[in-house]
This record gives sequence, C-alpha cells and structure tokens, in this order.
Amino acid sequence: MRMKPWLRFALLALVAVIVAELYVRQRERPVPRGTPAPEFSLLDTDGHRVALSSLRGKVVAVNFWATWCGPCRDEIPDLVRLYLANEGKCFELLGIASESGTRDEVVAAARRLGINYPVLLDDEGRAGDAFHIPGYPRTFLIDADGHIRTVFEGAVERAEVERALLPLLAEAPASCRRA
Repeated sequence: MRMKPWLRFALLALVAVIVAELYVRQRERPVPRGTPAPEFSLLDTDGHRVALSSLRGKVVAVNFWATWCGPCRDEIPDLVRLYLANEGKCFELLGIASESGTRDEVVAAARRLGINYPVLLDDEGRAGDAFHIPGYPRTFLIDADGHIRTVFEGAVERAEVERALLPLLAEAPASCRRA
C-alpha cells in the first residue's frame, strides 16, 4: 500500500518535532551532582581572566544570573551577605552574567545591586551552555576537588546555601586558609 504524500510529510514532521524535543530536554538537564564541574575561563568586569580550575582547592559557588532577571536581583542581597560572612575562608563566589548586555551595562547593574563578589561575563553563553542553564538564576556549589555537590534552581536564600556550604568547607584541604 502506497502512503499519501501529505501523510508522509506529517509523519516526517512529527519525527522532527520529537527529535527536537528530546534534544531540548537533554540540553536543559543540569550537569548532575557529583560530576566534575565543566571548566570555563571568562573575563571579569575588570578585564582579568578567571578560570574555574584556578580555584581548585576552594569551595566555589557559581551563580548564573542576568541583569534583567527579577529573581536574580532578589537573591543578590543574600549572596552579598554570604560572600561577606565567608570572606577569608576556603570559599569563592562567582556571579556569571549571561544575556546581560555590554560590559558597561553589567558593571552598572552590579554596582547598583551592591555586588561585592567577582562578576564574570559570559557574553557568548559558553559557560551557561556547559552547565546546561535553561533559565536564571541557577547556583552550583562546587567542592574543593571540583565536583558539583549542590544545584539550586531559582533564587536562593543565604541560609539554604550556608547549610550546603558548611560541610563542604569542613572537607576542604587543611592548607586552605580558614577564618
């Protein structure tokens, strides 16, 4: 039996939609806990290059945000307090600004929001793609060995990040300076 051309086209279109949906769902799955964090090397707002691998030995919080994102702006005061409370410990917090305009626009937004931690520019979205970021904000806690230990989807509060951070700081190498 011969298939009608319109039916063949409809079946091909359906297969294409299914394949596209599977691709999108795979891309949106965050990098799993316990796996090595994807490496990135980005410029900060002062033009200095920061590589995630250069922070090995410290616990690192990587917060993906955008200047236009309301929940991102809402969580920043808690991230500022978290960074201050853990200054001098074996901890670093990196804010990765994606889809946020020019360097000057990001700098102005960071200043207006009172950000006191390093802000990196992910202009081309490569770090966001490597971490499979489907939306903002998203925060990853990475242990001193470079493995993702906790993923926070959506806006975070200082207390919930600190609960996840404390055991990781306790596991950090003794050579890491603690306050």
